Amino acid sequence: MTALQTTPALAEQHAGLMPLANATLAQLDQVILGKAEQVRLSLACLLAGGHLLLEDVPGVGKTTLAQAIAASLGLHFSRMQFTSDLLPADLLGVSIYEPAQREFRFHEGPIFTQLLLADEINRATPKTQSALLEAMEEGQVSEGGTSRALPSPFFVIATQNPASQLGTFALPESQLDRFLMTVSLGYPDPRAERELLLAGGRRDAARQLSAVLTPKALLAAQQAAAAVHVSGALADYVLALVTASRLHPDVQTGLSPRAALGLLSAARAWAWLAGRQHALPEDVRAVFGSVAAHRLLGRSSGAASPAVAAQLLATVAIP
Repeated sequence: MTALQTTPALAEQHAGLMPLANATLAQLDQVILGKAEQVRLSLACLLAGGHLLLEDVPGVGKTTLAQAIAASLGLHFSRMQFTSDLLPADLLGVSIYEPAQREFRFHEGPIFTQLLLADEINRATPKTQSALLEAMEEGQVSEGGTSRALPSPFFVIATQNPASQLGTFALPESQLDRFLMTVSLGYPDPRAERELLLAGGRRDAARQLSAVLTPKALLAAQQAAAAVHVSGALADYVLALVTASRLHPDVQTGLSPRAALGLLSAARAWAWLAGRQHALPEDVRAVFGSVAAHRLLGRSSGAASPAVAAQLLATVAIP
């Protein structure tokens, strides 16, 4: 695999985006305290053009992170609370007959935005969850035989409560595969939590953030990340990880070619955020758990297994 072709002018433009990306990370770190790695993974996910699944117990800042990302990137933001009675039309939109015009007029749903927060996505029924599939894969919505393009860029950040909690529906494998990364915030460390208590929370701070990047600059940053060079040896390392996942005795279904491509895209974005124009095995290892864990379903439990992802990194040799 090779990097995308870049002209000197484009390379200069890409270099000018790095200070903005670093400023974005710094601003997000001021809101999501003590979670620098998770914040960096989240931004790398969007730079790679992927959708993000935030999975954790309620109250650890998942929604605040999504709001802070939208504000920092200057993206039009919509939030949809997923519940068991939510219908696909509530999300996508619906055509309503208007007698004055004697025609049906399509009324856009909240999905017509640049960043959609699907809050507590696993509290909706599988039918409503599946309504997101076309939007996340194709960047469009089909209704009444007509395909309607979504804004560009378009991202879904979904939050998910643990499956053991009441009122949740497990995301099907096809839906999980549409998320490039899964990130778990976890509880803050004592120092960060003390600062959070003294400040009275950070949600208001997230709403008041100013845009560091614009949507146009974000698209340029995505191009810059996609242009990061991947050597043949690094591609072989990714292939070895993917192959090992398919042969692992505890894994029901190994990583797909889509997952392998996503892993390389995420590694490129991680390398670009580090200021490099070439990806290293360290970049692959940094993003592997977030890209792979939710796709590696165990044979016995059927649940995602972060432990298997760690085993693969420990056993597959680095070139």
